[in-house]
Amino acid sequence: MKTSYVMLADGFEEIEALATIDVLRRAGMDVCVMSINDEGIACGAHNVVVVADVAFEPEALADAEWVILPGGMPGASNLAACEPLTEALKARHAEGKKNAAICASPALVFAPLGLLDGKNATCYPSMENLDCEAKWCDQMVVVDANVTTGRGPAAAVDFGLAIVAQTCGEAAAREVAAGMLHCRK
Repeated sequence: MKTSYVMLADGFEEIEALATIDVLRRAGMDVCVMSINDEGIACGAHNVVVVADVAFEPEALADAEWVILPGGMPGASNLAACEPLTEALKARHAEGKKNAAICASPALVFAPLGLLDGKNATCYPSMENLDCEAKWCDQMVVVDANVTTGRGPAAAVDFGLAIVAQTCGEAAAREVAAGMLHCRK
């Protein structure tokens, strides 16, 4: 299994980032936290400071299992403004590689890049970008081919479990969910 990267920028939503990282690691996935900030530290939307595992290396994303974006404001906007990241996401998408985003990031990062064109997706209510070609769904988590999207903080565990199911299988996702006393639907 290849490394998956959870990308952090100042203003990220802590629950979405940390719950996703935790769920993936419980499943035995190789997860690396990468900050787009030069110092490798990101301050969340609620002032939780996280030290990334590695400094920003956009070239590492090319061969990743997943590139995962938490939402939060202004975290999603900061991710969207990071051109090396957005270029890596577009290249991965063109190659059919797996990308995931939750909360504001599907609308603010994925949609403007065309990653949601022709796909079912979800995001934080009121963040839907009506100018894109996505079909916005009122669901907590939506998987459409190589793109997984989540609605917001309350969806973070299910978002992580959806990524685990696609990578390690549904049985692994159910096992992780059971260990967390979470009902896997």
